[in-house]
Amino acid sequence: MGLFDNLLGNASEVDVSKLQEEAAAVMAPHERLEKAFKIFRDLYLFTDKRLLLVDKQGVTGSKVEYMSLPYRSITRFCIETAGTFDADSELKIWISGSPEPLVKQFGKGSNIVEVQKVLATYVLK
Repeated sequence: MGLFDNLLGNASEVDVSKLQEEAAAVMAPHERLEKAFKIFRDLYLFTDKRLLLVDKQGVTGSKVEYMSLPYRSITRFCIETAGTFDADSELKIWISGSPEPLVKQFGKGSNIVEVQKVLATYVLK
Protein backbone atom coordinates (compact mmCIF):
# COMPACT_ATOMS: atom_id res chain seq x y z
CA MET A 1 0.00 0.00 0.00
CA GLY A 2 1.49 3.31 -1.02
CA LEU A 3 1.57 6.51 0.98
CA PHE A 4 -0.03 8.33 -1.96
CA ASP A 5 -3.02 5.96 -1.87
CA ASN A 6 -3.36 6.62 1.87
CA LEU A 7 -3.31 10.37 1.35
CA LEU A 8 -6.07 10.07 -1.24
CA GLY A 9 -8.09 7.79 1.05
CA ASN A 10 -7.78 4.79 -1.24
CA ALA A 11 -7.80 1.25 0.08
CA SER A 12 -5.20 -1.33 -0.85
CA GLU A 13 -5.35 -5.11 -0.50
CA VAL A 14 -3.65 -6.69 2.52
CA ASP A 15 -2.45 -10.27 2.90
CA VAL A 16 -5.10 -11.96 5.08
CA SER A 17 -2.50 -14.13 6.82
CA LYS A 18 -1.09 -10.96 8.42
CA LEU A 19 -4.51 -10.11 9.91
CA GLN A 20 -5.61 -13.54 11.18
CA GLU A 21 -4.68 -12.86 14.81
CA GLU A 22 -6.24 -9.37 14.91
CA ALA A 23 -9.42 -10.53 13.17
CA ALA A 24 -9.79 -13.68 15.28
CA ALA A 25 -10.80 -11.58 18.29
CA VAL A 26 -14.08 -10.55 16.62
CA MET A 27 -14.79 -13.48 14.34
CA ALA A 28 -17.19 -16.33 15.04
CA PRO A 29 -15.93 -19.90 15.41
CA HIS A 30 -15.35 -21.44 11.97
CA GLU A 31 -15.63 -18.01 10.27
CA ARG A 32 -12.99 -17.66 7.56
CA LEU A 33 -11.28 -14.44 6.46
CA GLU A 34 -11.39 -14.23 2.64
CA LYS A 35 -10.09 -10.77 1.64
CA ALA A 36 -8.86 -7.67 3.44
CA PHE A 37 -8.33 -4.06 2.42
CA LYS A 38 -6.77 -1.23 4.42
CA ILE A 39 -6.80 2.59 4.53
CA PHE A 40 -4.30 3.91 7.10
CA ARG A 41 -5.50 1.95 10.16
CA ASP A 42 -9.04 1.13 9.01
CA LEU A 43 -9.83 -2.30 7.59
CA TYR A 44 -12.49 -3.85 5.35
CA LEU A 45 -12.59 -7.55 6.14
CA PHE A 46 -14.56 -9.91 3.92
CA THR A 47 -15.27 -13.21 5.63
CA ASP A 48 -17.31 -16.16 4.43
CA LYS A 49 -20.22 -14.86 6.58
CA ARG A 50 -20.11 -11.03 6.55
CA LEU A 51 -18.36 -7.81 5.70
CA LEU A 52 -16.63 -6.39 8.76
CA LEU A 53 -15.63 -2.70 8.74
CA VAL A 54 -12.97 -1.88 11.33
CA ASP A 55 -12.62 1.83 12.17
CA LYS A 56 -9.66 2.63 14.42
CA GLN A 57 -10.25 6.01 16.04
CA GLY A 58 -8.19 8.59 17.87
CA VAL A 59 -4.50 9.37 17.84
CA THR A 60 -3.43 6.03 19.27
CA GLY A 61 -6.05 3.90 17.54
CA SER A 62 -6.96 2.25 20.82
CA LYS A 63 -10.67 3.02 20.34
CA VAL A 64 -12.05 0.71 17.65
CA GLU A 65 -15.50 0.42 16.06
CA TYR A 66 -16.45 -2.88 14.42
CA MET A 67 -19.39 -2.67 12.00
CA SER A 68 -20.68 -6.07 10.99
CA LEU A 69 -22.72 -6.33 7.80
CA PRO A 70 -24.12 -9.82 7.24
CA TYR A 71 -24.20 -10.54 3.52
CA ARG A 72 -27.97 -11.19 3.70
CA SER A 73 -28.51 -7.49 4.60
CA ILE A 74 -26.74 -6.29 1.45
CA THR A 75 -29.48 -5.55 -1.08
CA ARG A 76 -27.24 -4.46 -3.97
CA PHE A 77 -23.72 -3.38 -4.75
CA CYS A 78 -21.71 -1.93 -7.60
CA ILE A 79 -18.13 -1.25 -8.51
CA GLU A 80 -16.58 1.40 -10.69
CA THR A 81 -13.15 0.51 -12.00
CA ALA A 82 -10.29 2.98 -12.38
CA GLY A 83 -9.95 4.65 -15.75
CA THR A 84 -7.27 6.52 -17.64
CA PHE A 85 -7.86 9.84 -15.88
CA ASP A 86 -9.60 8.57 -12.74
CA ALA A 87 -6.95 6.82 -10.65
CA ASP A 88 -9.24 5.13 -8.14
CA SER A 89 -12.00 2.55 -8.08
CA GLU A 90 -15.17 2.76 -6.04
CA LEU A 91 -17.34 0.25 -4.21
CA LYS A 92 -20.95 1.07 -3.28
CA ILE A 93 -22.98 -1.21 -1.00
CA TRP A 94 -26.67 -0.71 -0.20
CA ILE A 95 -27.84 -2.11 3.12
CA SER A 96 -31.51 -2.97 3.73
CA GLY A 97 -33.23 -0.17 5.63
CA SER A 98 -30.72 2.49 4.53
CA PRO A 99 -31.43 4.64 1.46
CA GLU A 100 -27.82 5.77 0.98
CA PRO A 101 -25.04 3.33 0.06
CA LEU A 102 -21.77 2.82 1.90
CA VAL A 103 -19.08 4.18 -0.44
CA LYS A 104 -15.46 3.02 -0.26
CA GLN A 105 -12.54 4.14 -2.44
CA PHE A 106 -9.88 1.70 -3.66
CA GLY A 107 -6.49 2.54 -5.17
CA LYS A 108 -5.81 1.91 -8.83
CA GLY A 109 -3.61 -1.08 -7.97
CA SER A 110 -6.42 -2.74 -5.96
CA ASN A 111 -8.26 -5.65 -7.51
CA ILE A 112 -11.79 -4.18 -7.25
CA VAL A 113 -13.11 -6.93 -9.53
CA GLU A 114 -11.98 -9.49 -6.94
CA VAL A 115 -13.91 -7.54 -4.25
CA GLN A 116 -17.01 -7.72 -6.45
CA LYS A 117 -16.43 -11.46 -6.91
CA VAL A 118 -16.25 -12.03 -3.13
CA LEU A 119 -19.45 -10.02 -2.62
CA ALA A 120 -21.21 -11.86 -5.45
CA THR A 121 -20.15 -15.22 -4.02
CA TYR A 122 -21.82 -14.56 -0.67
CA VAL A 123 -24.59 -12.06 -1.39
CA LEU A 124 -26.05 -13.96 -4.33
CA LYS A 125 -26.39 -17.33 -2.56
